[in-house]
Amino acid sequence: MEAHPASGQTVKSRTMMSRTGHNELRRALYMPSLVARHHNPVLKTFGDRLSATGLALKAIVGAVMRKLAHLIYGVIKSGQPFDASFNHSALAIQDST
Repeated sequence: MEAHPASGQTVKSRTMMSRTGHNELRRALYMPSLVARHHNPVLKTFGDRLSATGLALKAIVGAVMRKLAHLIYGVIKSGQPFDASFNHSALAIQDST
């Protein structure tokens, strides 16, 4: 008989992106998030930090998509253009990492 892992010990598996949410919005943000991950200094730093923790590539893309949506909302809400030199370290608590 095969033993089951003790409580709190799980088998490591691949991270899956949830299929809940707005499909069209996810589809619309996927490619822009890939480009922004390489060219936007804020999202590049964010993605590199997540990558250093060993997070799966798809999970990083999903996190960058969410961060990009927040940045877009902030630009629309404030009416100000995006400023990459803005001090984002004060907002690091919102990263949930």
